[in-house]
Amino acid sequence: MNKGKVLSIDDDDGIQLVVSEYLQDDGYNVTQANDVATALVKIDQDVFDVVLLDLILPDGEGLSLIPQFKQKVQTPIIVVSGKSDTMEKVVCLEMGADDYITKPFEMRELSARIKAVMRRSDAGGATKAADTENNTSEQKAEVVSFCEGWRLDRAQYQVFKPDESSAELTTGEFVLLDALLSAPQRTLSRERLFELTRDGEYDAYDRAIDIQVGRLRKKLQDENAEIIKTVRGVGYMFCGKISA
Repeated sequence: MNKGKVLSIDDDDGIQLVVSEYLQDDGYNVTQANDVATALVKIDQDVFDVVLLDLILPDGEGLSLIPQFKQKVQTPIIVVSGKSDTMEKVVCLEMGADDYITKPFEMRELSARIKAVMRRSDAGGATKAADTENNTSEQKAEVVSFCEGWRLDRAQYQVFKPDESSAELTTGEFVLLDALLSAPQRTLSRERLFELTRDGEYDAYDRAIDIQVGRLRKKLQDENAEIIKTVRGVGYMFCGKISA
């Protein structure tokens, strides 16, 4: 089970060990950084779903990383600090942090906060994708190429295979694929995909999205789920190459 990737930035080896072991047991992949320099390298090397950031690091203030990260990626940041001062929290949040938790903390609380910021980030990313879809063609390409020769044509409401034949997607399948393509390398929850592609109220027991993803994979010849990956317990992520 892979719930997502976490970058943990803290110079306390004991805390790093406890946090990493707990989160890995909980289904996350955890990458560690003990200082500002390493953290900057890690954020350039990989795509993370959440950053856990300590404020006091041996080679600089962790606070300085918040604007630097936000210039590069939109990954949510949870400040994990021994400082309980209200003004410190306000400053961190105003600089772009998504949450703030004070040491010492319960691991269950940290896990819950990670899930919460991931849900907010997921909804925000999908909302931006949906908003972009309503913009003019100058802002969003009508044709999107993906996965070595496949094309999604928004004007024709069709998807074409590398041999230029139609993939014969239903309207629902097309809208679902477009939603996934609009938020590449981001996990979209089943609930969010339901909101983007269907009318009505989402039911957690409704497997319509799962069934539709299965049909999409078959039509995209994605038998091994390498293009549309399942993020267990959350939803789906489009992982193929995309170019407008």
